[in-house]
Amino acid sequence: MILSPEQTAIRDTIRDFARERIAPASVSFEAAGSYPPELFGELAGLGLFGMTAPEAKGGAAVDYVSYALALIEIAAADGALSTILSIHNSLIVSALLNYGNPEQQDRFLPDLVAGRYTGAFALTETDAGSDAAALRTRAARIDGGWRLDGAKQFISNGRIARLAIVFAVTDADAGKRGISAFLVPTDTPGYHVDKVEHKLGQAASDTCAIRFEDLRLGDGQMLGAPGDGYAIALANLETGRIGIAAQCIGMADAALEIAVRYAKERKSFGKPIIEHQAVGHRLADLAARLEAARQLVLHAAAVKDTGGACLSQASMAKLVASETAEAVVSGSLQTLGGYGYLEEYGVAKIYRDVRVCQIYEGTSDIQRMVIARAL
Repeated sequence: MILSPEQTAIRDTIRDFARERIAPASVSFEAAGSYPPELFGELAGLGLFGMTAPEAKGGAAVDYVSYALALIEIAAADGALSTILSIHNSLIVSALLNYGNPEQQDRFLPDLVAGRYTGAFALTETDAGSDAAALRTRAARIDGGWRLDGAKQFISNGRIARLAIVFAVTDADAGKRGISAFLVPTDTPGYHVDKVEHKLGQAASDTCAIRFEDLRLGDGQMLGAPGDGYAIALANLETGRIGIAAQCIGMADAALEIAVRYAKERKSFGKPIIEHQAVGHRLADLAARLEAARQLVLHAAAVKDTGGACLSQASMAKLVASETAEAVVSGSLQTLGGYGYLEEYGVAKIYRDVRVCQIYEGTSDIQRMVIARAL
């Protein structure tokens, strides 16, 4: 794909910021398990908290190709931060723009796009991950609103979010058509973070077990109409999967850059190891596979920009990018040999961070099911 001057400018601006402000502190972010609040304000100042939102709503109003390019650059600097931004843009801001009424948009969007609020997408449960129709969280009708009870698992941003979109069953007899979505400020009594998970990677992005106990909501906090929850969840899959696919490219870019630089500097048998065929060919294969995955991701984003359905393209991009990224990071680590296994060289952290990309936002198995159905 040939980028437009505007897309190139956005990519380069985010790349410069990410390399100067984020990458040098990535290890300290991981150690702290969080990000300094002022960083979110800086990101919002670049439009990264409302990238595809219209200017009238305070957003940056960029196209989806530019959105993917920005996430690639953020992920190259810090994978966990790109996860926060992907969820925030793809699942929270997008859902409010597409399904929120004017009152809901006016209440929440200004804080979301300004980086004062981060969002959480509370869909997954202990026994309902890929099978969203198996939800057990319930929202029962009460005078003037709803009472929410239940639990969610693996909720990114569950601790730091100020707003959660929560999916619950409102009509147990209607199957997936009985699921509704609710806008839940996390300071509402009854919202409990039971556990912040200790994970293999992406430690700076919190992943939580959430519990709702006698949580009261007004009628105005339902997103969309009763029974729209399943459709809302599915509608955001396209953008969400493009976002995760983009972050895969970014993390793989960073690992391959480290490997190529090392291979040019490290000498063995009298010459840089990149001049040895075994190493040079490995890096060539990794670079070619990564470029192919990048083009698939940008193509899915370009199809999204046309306004047409792109679930199959997004699933292909997410599948190929996530599996390619793990292979590229692994091959990059191998190029450094024993040094690749040491934390100080940077590939080990990326290796930890990239593995989850084949799991969240739909596992690789689910992506294959979606693609197969479209054939």
